[in-house]
Amino acid sequence: MRFRALALALLLAIPALLSAQGAPAPKPEVIALKAARLFDGRGDAAVPNGVVIVEGGQIRAAGSGLAIPAGARVIDLGDATLLPGLIDAHTHMTNESTDEWLQGFFNNVSRDVAESAIRATVNARKTLAAGFTTVRDVGSGDYIDVGLRNTIRDGVVPGPRMLVAVHALGARGGHCDEGGFPFNRFGPEPGIERGIASGPDQFRDAVRFQVKYGADVIKVCATGGVLSLNDEVDTSQLSQEELNAIVDEAHRLHKKVAVHAHGAEGARFAIRAGVDSIEHGSFMGDEELRMMKERGTWLVPTLLAGEYAAGRSAIRHYPPAIAAKAKAAVAVRSAMFKNALRIGVKIAFGTDSAVSPHGINAQEFGLMVDLGMTPAAALRAATASAADLLGLSQTIGTLQPGKAADVIAVPGNPLADIHAMERVKFVMKGGEVFRNDG
Repeated sequence: MRFRALALALLLAIPALLSAQGAPAPKPEVIALKAARLFDGRGDAAVPNGVVIVEGGQIRAAGSGLAIPAGARVIDLGDATLLPGLIDAHTHMTNESTDEWLQGFFNNVSRDVAESAIRATVNARKTLAAGFTTVRDVGSGDYIDVGLRNTIRDGVVPGPRMLVAVHALGARGGHCDEGGFPFNRFGPEPGIERGIASGPDQFRDAVRFQVKYGADVIKVCATGGVLSLNDEVDTSQLSQEELNAIVDEAHRLHKKVAVHAHGAEGARFAIRAGVDSIEHGSFMGDEELRMMKERGTWLVPTLLAGEYAAGRSAIRHYPPAIAAKAKAAVAVRSAMFKNALRIGVKIAFGTDSAVSPHGINAQEFGLMVDLGMTPAAALRAATASAADLLGLSQTIGTLQPGKAADVIAVPGNPLADIHAMERVKFVMKGGEVFRNDG
């Protein structure tokens, strides 16, 4: 009897189910964003009476004084500037340093994966609230970056759209290896499963390993770094043959390659290998910058990291070896950046957030402008240019019809005061309003 009753209930429910399946989907809401001005991510100036029409998560129209469609929900942001959602091409969303370097190190190694993952969601929320709707995360551990990317994509937690590298690739004892601490001598040495390899064949396999486990981009440490104890900041750590193999394999798999390189020689090896971007580039001279110009290699300067690693030396406390490297790198990075502007190297916005606190990414704009970049060029570096570097220019980076509705607003006019970018008041990602301060 119970079976017959269940069967009868199912039969009675079928017409209702079929009716629901055949019903037309509700029409997406139309939203009209208004502000005193609009910068679309492409030109050198903002236009007055900015309007962006959003429907179904995409931009339907954007420009000056556009007519508002009947029935649209209007969000009037007043004396503000509408801009594309910002892009940070160099972050580490799953970590964050502190003013006490040694204490921060022990805090990080003592946390289990679950705690680190939960903390990463907080970093993601801060970054999105600051107006950064897309980031490239260039090196993590325990696959937390992959999990964070996926849960943001699926709407489980709020955060920016993410491209991830899984593990950064590096040489034994190099910047991307864990070394310099006596207790690191105990336990198994890391291999390709954590990005450490030797020789062209191993590095090819390391690229394949990262891609297998979810990498969108391949990150490589070609030279020493600042916040590592066991290497020199300007010294090459990979051979030309190793870098050639990494780039060849990554490009064969349709993945771009971002190379950490402070030193000039390591940068030359990477540029010759055909990498897509040089990250940091502190000690590069005119030779390396001209090579980048000729080959179309991008520079991601991460000026904010230098401010926190060396510029805040009175507040931050590092071991002497790290403090000396930070001082040396920051002493030359400004001249390098000015020379890159002079030579015409392509520049994309990136902060190395984690060295600096998450959520203050926009402070990079002021540093870029102080070193000679125009405000409009700095804004393009974090919008159209960064989208081009990431291979996402068809979907994000500018306020144009058909692109994802990633739109932010800042008070006033950032072309007159670039520090307005540090005061984001409105954030929309994919047509969903995440922040609206009124």
